[in-house]
Amino acid sequence: MIELLVLAGIAVFLILKLKSVLGTREGFEKPPLPMPTPTDAAQQARQKFEVIDGGTDRDITDHVDENSPAAKALADMKRVDPSFGVSDFLGGARGAYEMILMAFELGEIDDIAPFLSGDVLEAFEQVIEQREKEGLLVQANFVGVREMTLLDAEFDKDTNEGELKVKFVGELTSVVRDSAGDIVEGDPNAIKRVKDIWTFARIMGSDDPNWQLVATGE
Repeated sequence: MIELLVLAGIAVFLILKLKSVLGTREGFEKPPLPMPTPTDAAQQARQKFEVIDGGTDRDITDHVDENSPAAKALADMKRVDPSFGVSDFLGGARGAYEMILMAFELGEIDDIAPFLSGDVLEAFEQVIEQREKEGLLVQANFVGVREMTLLDAEFDKDTNEGELKVKFVGELTSVVRDSAGDIVEGDPNAIKRVKDIWTFARIMGSDDPNWQLVATGE
């Protein structure tokens, strides 16, 4: 009996101690106490952190040199169009490269016409028409993008037009057959590597979110 009374006394003591530390939780909590005003040292440390945190845009410096004209152009694009992101653009460009390249190889460019400038569309159409006149048929399968690099960026403050130059190294299998179905070029079992430098353009801040391919090269 004495042991039970001792244990009960200890239990009551612990309950009272816990209530004094944790408080009770009946209904709504009491409003929190106002935060103390930070000291001058803490305020300066916070401001210093904010400057560092907002100073370098990794979305830009991950792709071009921080002090390059391209970096300045990209920063200007972002000021005009806050929704623009370099990494997001490159992700879209990777998909656009496959879509446009395969449409050109297979001669099916109607669906991609809105993504091509007038000059590029005309050049593609001329090549496709010439192939058709010669009775040539291209059969191709896209393997993937082996390499993609942002080479340069330019921004025209007068027109708000941004231009991004991207290098692609793609891999695909491709053969060209004549009207009889015989292979005149390529190997269906060999992966061919193609290198392209494409320039995309867009009016930053416009309602149209799509970029157009305005120039191609190697």
